Amino acid sequence: MNYSTDVEAIGALVQKYDILKQEIAKVIVGQDDVIKNLLISIFCKGHCLLVGVPGLAKTLMVNTLSKSLGLSYSRIQFTPDLMPSDIIGTEILDESRHFRFIKGPVFANIILADEINRTPPKTQSALLEAMQEKAVTVAGTSYKLDEPFFVLATQNPIEQEGTYPLPEAQLDRFMFNIWLDYPSFEEEIKVVQETTTEKTVSTEVVLTTDEILYFQNLIRKIPVPENVYDYAVSMVAKTRPNTTHATEWTNEYLTWGAGPRASQYLIIGAKCHAVLSGKYSPDIEDIRAVATAVLRHRIVRNYKAEAEGINVEDFIQRLLTEPQ
Repeated sequence: MNYSTDVEAIGALVQKYDILKQEIAKVIVGQDDVIKNLLISIFCKGHCLLVGVPGLAKTLMVNTLSKSLGLSYSRIQFTPDLMPSDIIGTEILDESRHFRFIKGPVFANIILADEINRTPPKTQSALLEAMQEKAVTVAGTSYKLDEPFFVLATQNPIEQEGTYPLPEAQLDRFMFNIWLDYPSFEEEIKVVQETTTEKTVSTEVVLTTDEILYFQNLIRKIPVPENVYDYAVSMVAKTRPNTTHATEWTNEYLTWGAGPRASQYLIIGAKCHAVLSGKYSPDIEDIRAVATAVLRHRIVRNYKAEAEGINVEDFIQRLLTEPQ
């Protein structure tokens, strides 16, 4: 990668992004916004929580993404009897009577944590620690995880009996909360047509590991105007009830608001969104583009909001439409 300037590197990233979308579209029909947010999260060194009913190709989407990026991939099916050692690995006694560490599935670049709310908190926290520290500790020894490291955890919004919902402090570690909706009628016809024949499709590798790491650092270098910082922090501050910046609506309908991590993710997400749109600096529209995915899992409604049928999306939409 011999880019003479950052401007040239941004042009290369936009070009690679367009090719990536074409490769993924060979396998995944529609879901353009979901795929864009997944890629933004990867380039921002973030993690995603993907919420959707079964059968919407979540596993296929992540597998296709890993192949297009040339990254190693692990799928962990979370169940009530899953143990932390099933994720991070365990020590065994080998033939020479020495302990040897056997790496678990978390030692991959892209991890699909399928139905993360089906396993007890002890096992959830093992993965969430790896997400935060980019390392795991076994028997007092720390093992670094390979970079880039991206966790996509899925949750099923139905059948909540016997689940272990992630607490707010752990939800906060995810950059985005993405809702995966049903395909349109035309898209579903295309899905059925393409998956009920003998046709097989393979994707090409678009980016190398070194390129991904390079572009991750490039995103961090993008300059941000002061008014964009003000807009992002002001938006987050308005979600905090009984504080200086809280609105009347906030005090009436929210129990808890977003923390400083939301402001950080709004800015870094806006940087990446701007670059992928061919811009060299984010503006307020880029903040607005990523706001719902960043704030959705960081705002807690009170009983009054639930009783009146006011959901988190309603509140975020109000934030986006109100003058700052």
